[in-house]
Amino acid sequence: MSTPSKLASLAMLQALSNYLDQGGPNASLVFYDDVKPESVNIAVNDSAKLLTLTFPKPCLSSIEADYVELQPSNAGVVVKAGTPIWARLFNAAGDAVVDVDVGDSADITFDNHVFVVGASIKLDAIYLSPI
Repeated sequence: MSTPSKLASLAMLQALSNYLDQGGPNASLVFYDDVKPESVNIAVNDSAKLLTLTFPKPCLSSIEADYVELQPSNAGVVVKAGTPIWARLFNAAGDAVVDVDVGDSADITFDNHVFVVGASIKLDAIYLSPI
């Protein structure tokens, strides 16, 4: 597969942020503690859900020279104790968009790797970078 230019990649990321806003009230990012499915087309194991974060509309905060920044997430409450392994991003209509790895040297990292039931968590900085 060919790699698009940085400007084209940024335009695609901007389009992705617009896609996240389509549909219902908010896009969401759901964290799980089990094995990441091979595809977003595979249903998730709801018993592995740890936390759901939602995004304000519009999701897009800014377009920079090297990345697209999303708005900070709303705070979510941890519903199950555990260590997040992966997360699935859903658009506002509830359609699965992408699965990402969570942990050290992954797509998403946290200061504290273990979620505690009842803890309030949010993402202050969300950057989407071109490949």
